[in-house]
Amino acid sequence: MAELTPAQRTWKSFKRNKFAVAGMVFIILSVVIAVLGYLIMPDSTPLANNQTIQLSIKKPGSEFMMLHLKKTEHIDTVNVLSKMFFGQPAFYRDIPITGYTPLKNAVQVSEYIGDEDKPEKKIYTLPADVIAKGPSAYITHKTFVLGTDVYGRDMLSRLILGARISLSVGLMAVIISLLIGVTIGAVAGYFGGWIDAALSWLMNILWALPALLLVIAISFALGKGLWQIFIAVGLSMWVEVARLVRGQVLSIKQTEYIEAARSLGYNNWRIIRRHILPNIAGPILVMASSNFASAILLEAGLSFLGFGAQPPMPTWGSMIKEHYGYVIMDSAYLSIIPGLAIMLIVYAFNLVTVGLRDAFDIKSQNTLI
Repeated sequence: MAELTPAQRTWKSFKRNKFAVAGMVFIILSVVIAVLGYLIMPDSTPLANNQTIQLSIKKPGSEFMMLHLKKTEHIDTVNVLSKMFFGQPAFYRDIPITGYTPLKNAVQVSEYIGDEDKPEKKIYTLPADVIAKGPSAYITHKTFVLGTDVYGRDMLSRLILGARISLSVGLMAVIISLLIGVTIGAVAGYFGGWIDAALSWLMNILWALPALLLVIAISFALGKGLWQIFIAVGLSMWVEVARLVRGQVLSIKQTEYIEAARSLGYNNWRIIRRHILPNIAGPILVMASSNFASAILLEAGLSFLGFGAQPPMPTWGSMIKEHYGYVIMDSAYLSIIPGLAIMLIVYAFNLVTVGLRDAFDIKSQNTLI
């Protein structure tokens, strides 16, 4: 039987952890849904911000009859790629109704105002070609799978778009923290001396600060917005990476193959880049997975406090902030649904982190040969 490569042993060990595999599957599904975004959302308007105030706070599964009226202003049709990332402005205006009566060149509807209010009778003139096609051309039925929020927006659409925001923040924060943390940690651990002392002092100072307070301080300096959150969260998480890399480099830089590389005349940067970092990729990957979950939690906390992405951009934290007052009422789902989304995605990343930690354990790998 051929001996497995280290990568194959690691993957085999990871697959043995069913919980970690389940977490990875959930993350992959979440990423696919977030990337497709507007293409699969019931409300594909930009930022899923199609408000119908009459339908405020409707229960999951609610279905309404809609009068489908084409807007008078010209709206361009975007291509599939643009729609996937930025959405498609609505061509039609939907008016909730409880009934309708076709007329010669118009339609009389009972416009829905609220559960406790009597429908209001109105007449809307329609183009002749629409009238000729019959009621199916201007009457539709819309179902809100997860209900509507306080502004009458589709909860499912905003939840999907919130997943894109949370995963984007996690990805960018991890990339920024890895770029800074790996560089500073490798330099401190490899060169030692006063360089290590100075960088370690900086890491210890930042390590003593609570992450959320540090992110808020950076957000104050950079301003409110999505890109500012990317930078703020990334800058608050590099210290953990740097401390890990520094310790790993300190333990590996005196090994024989590093001494051999020095004796062959390789420069320090080549040794760090080609001989040290690839051999500590496992612990770095575990830290990156853990930081991904932490970044999502930080972003949710910032959005809840009002420092994250600004309305009407949907984030899970801001969705909880807008509706946490309804927890004690019969509409607690408005806060529970985004809260469950945060819990599940963070739990999935924690499962993957545990699986990676066990997979990169040398002792457990040896038992698989």
